Amino acid sequence: MATLHIFNPEHDIALAANLSNFTSPHAGRQLRHDLGYLPAIWASEDYVLVEDVEAAQRDLARVMHRGFDGFVDKHQLAKLNITHVEPWGWDLALRSFLLRYGVTAVPTEEEIAMIRDLSHRKYAVDLLRELEFEGTIGESWQADLMAEVEQALRIYQQIVIKAPWSSSGRGIRFIDKELNEYQRRWIQNVIASQGSVVIESFCHKVKDFGMEFESDGQGHVRCLGLSIFHTQNGAYIGNILASEEEKQEMINRYIPEELLTSVKEKICAYLGPLYRDQYAGPFGVDMMVVKGEGNHRFLLNPCVEINLRRTMGHVALALSKQCLSDHVMRVEYSDNTYKLKIKQI
Repeated sequence: MATLHIFNPEHDIALAANLSNFTSPHAGRQLRHDLGYLPAIWASEDYVLVEDVEAAQRDLARVMHRGFDGFVDKHQLAKLNITHVEPWGWDLALRSFLLRYGVTAVPTEEEIAMIRDLSHRKYAVDLLRELEFEGTIGESWQADLMAEVEQALRIYQQIVIKAPWSSSGRGIRFIDKELNEYQRRWIQNVIASQGSVVIESFCHKVKDFGMEFESDGQGHVRCLGLSIFHTQNGAYIGNILASEEEKQEMINRYIPEELLTSVKEKICAYLGPLYRDQYAGPFGVDMMVVKGEGNHRFLLNPCVEINLRRTMGHVALALSKQCLSDHVMRVEYSDNTYKLKIKQI
């Protein structure tokens, strides 16, 4: 009996495609190849699926200064007694891949359909409405007609349009005052293929951060910690590694601790029953510190995204627990290779 861990960063794109036979774009395949060793940071004595065992051992030693005996490639899977799989995220493509290589401990297609539905951005729209506290900001709603997008743009002047399913940065468009033809065609294509788009009022971001959670699938959600991260053009760059107390202090410079506590408790209370019998596993809620006005110098957008999967914030939490405070974790791309680098602040 053993658990198999998998880093499949192309998950969001595969979920949008919703195909058993799916080929990820090159960047997704490259990221999986280069950072496949990441689950060994928290996987203990389990197995971790990688494409190159020797490279994984070398890269883990570079980052963590230790070894790991559980790296396996796809050709070894059928020989192992895998009874549980913990991927970055579940989708039809991963399910099909594992079955081809002899792993039967996978969700049914119906169970993955539930996960896909819960990953739709409409649930972030609903959660944002539940998190209306003094000191919060943000509006979002679904639209299935171009006329609704045009009306929102007339009212707000600046809006954000998101595809219901997409990976970080790829399914998001920022619209300022008017739609150009490229933006119009993109929105029309998303509505045609995914049924709708999500519209958000534009917020002047000051700082990205989030909260990382875990659902037990039985109606309970617990918060694992804060994630303070950096993005560029919507794409993830890196995380701060620090104790929870240090991260709390960083955010409290902008947002009162009492407000963060209220938001955290409401997320647990609201999503626990929603995920009952439908989703068990890690997830994250991205948030933003936003520029305010008048008495509120800063405001909180408490739900920018729900990532119903493991996130780089979970990786940062695992590293922070291993005495790597006062560091920053970055994913860098150079010489056609992705590398995880940890540097002292």
